Amino acid sequence: MRAVILAAGRGRRLGDLAADQPKCLVPIGASTLIERQLQALRSCGITNITVVAGFRSEDVCRACGAHVEVVINAAYDSTNSLYSLWLARHLLTDEFVVLNADVLFHDQLLFDLMTSRDEDALLMSAVRGEKYGDEEMKIRVRAGCVAEISKGIRPGVADGENVGIAKFGSAGARVLVEEMEKTIASGGRRAWLPRAFAAFSRRRPLYVVETRGYPWTEIDSPADYWRACAEILPAIVRLESLRLDTRGLPAVTAGGAAGVTRRV
Repeated sequence: MRAVILAAGRGRRLGDLAADQPKCLVPIGASTLIERQLQALRSCGITNITVVAGFRSEDVCRACGAHVEVVINAAYDSTNSLYSLWLARHLLTDEFVVLNADVLFHDQLLFDLMTSRDEDALLMSAVRGEKYGDEEMKIRVRAGCVAEISKGIRPGVADGENVGIAKFGSAGARVLVEEMEKTIASGGRRAWLPRAFAAFSRRRPLYVVETRGYPWTEIDSPADYWRACAEILPAIVRLESLRLDTRGLPAVTAGGAAGVTRRV
């Protein structure tokens, strides 16, 4: 299993918090975002890791270390997440998991996704009564699969929010690469990766794995960042203190875990 972390972004919306460094290198507690993701992947036994870097890629390379392959998106300022993964398409010949580098999450979420019986799946947060806004990448679900994924979905009909972590089997990887190729060929260099997920879901089932209340957040703004530090990270730490099973992950209960599940 290969992992691809999409970490080309600059994080301009974080303002002074980014301190002229890539968003993935912003510290959350004692570790940066990308360090936490690398640790989560390795805790799930995934050591074949590729990072797509862009802004100040040399700093990202140093942070990742010698055992992580880095693909450079030199056009990071005029492209988006779909283009970044497309640059790594030559590596997507077998099963893989892809993560947005600006997501802070409990390790159990990745473990749940990786152990799902479905080859092609993504993580979705569904909170009863949640009011989604224009910025959330919303999902509509039918028969346990993605029926639609877009920021443009009307909040009232959305079933949940995309977390930013998905996996694909070898057959699914080929289909996803084909859909990314089509998007890039049609001028979609600025498209979000979920655009390719939406096209994929019209050809193959893309299942959803729910977060079950385990804490996570996407970090786009200063408010997101401070909430991650003040609420999400402490919730993760509290759950880590309750680890009971031999895998080093929290024991799963029928009701999931308590904690904050999404950003404001």
